[in-house]
Amino acid sequence: MRSYKIDLIDDGLSEAIQTKINSKAKPLGALGRLEEIALQIGLIQNSLNPKLTQPHLLVFAGDHGIAKEGVSAYPQEVTWQMVMNFLNGGAAINVFCKQHHIALKVIDAGVNYDFPKNTIGLIHNKAGKGTDNFLLAPAMSIKLAQSCIDSSANIVKQISTSGCNVIGFGEMGIANTSSAALLMCMLSGIPIQLCVGKGTGLTDEALIRKLDILKIALVKRGKPNTPLKVLATYGGFEIAQMVGAILQAAEKRMIILIDGFISTAAYLVAQAMEPNVKEYCIFCHQSNEQGHSHLLKHLSIEPLLNLNMRLGEGTGVAIAYPIIESAVNFINDMASFESANVSK
Repeated sequence: MRSYKIDLIDDGLSEAIQTKINSKAKPLGALGRLEEIALQIGLIQNSLNPKLTQPHLLVFAGDHGIAKEGVSAYPQEVTWQMVMNFLNGGAAINVFCKQHHIALKVIDAGVNYDFPKNTIGLIHNKAGKGTDNFLLAPAMSIKLAQSCIDSSANIVKQISTSGCNVIGFGEMGIANTSSAALLMCMLSGIPIQLCVGKGTGLTDEALIRKLDILKIALVKRGKPNTPLKVLATYGGFEIAQMVGAILQAAEKRMIILIDGFISTAAYLVAQAMEPNVKEYCIFCHQSNEQGHSHLLKHLSIEPLLNLNMRLGEGTGVAIAYPIIESAVNFINDMASFESANVSK
């Protein structure tokens, strides 16, 4: 795996940006979180006049061997069927991206299905037809995990050439809440019972079975000693490729929009590899999946929205994007006390 050079953000302009924010015709701090976002984006771009250009949302799709153990309420074939729904424009994420003028890209990171090579709108980046069942063996090899990270980084690098400076990530993969729960447990130290939720809508009885299966997997696989090994042992192809995408986006100094539970688990891996990645990320939505609230608390993060969604797909990113646009627009276009002839 190549190394990623992620700069610590220079706060040299912090005072000037904050002064510009404070000079707007409003009480100090009156725009709340919008002011924090404007400051963060200004620092990322090292500019008093930040801008958002060519916003993209990447949905990574992959299957999981652990699905064979019945940890999801839906069968594995729903993964490829939903990918086709994305490509046909029929999913929630299609609606929201269209509404907010966000370019949507769908990536086959490792779906257990043969999509035709000429499938319109699909980026072919398949690492395999689903991971191995981590109840029986590591989900993937270290080499394959490295390949996932670097191949998705190349996708982001290519997208950046279009002028894109703001990018979000979503996912699709039956049973990927199981994978995310174990990544969370291993990298945060939070007890597994707080990391596991109902995913696609398990019954209480099925949730108990899911937790029991994941506990057995932890006993069998143990705790690997590096973030990459944790990812290879318990991760998914779509999660590993999100890790690479996050790392590359941070290296390119892009604004990174993190969605819900699965995306935050991918972020957790990326942050364990390169701690500076956090400064480039805006966390958009708190999933209704149990583990996400505990993980966000562990990371000391308050996301922009909490709408009780647990859909994935990057829907939290797309819905939060207009808020981020508003933060940039007010710092650029709102009148100051002086220009509006308003007394301070």
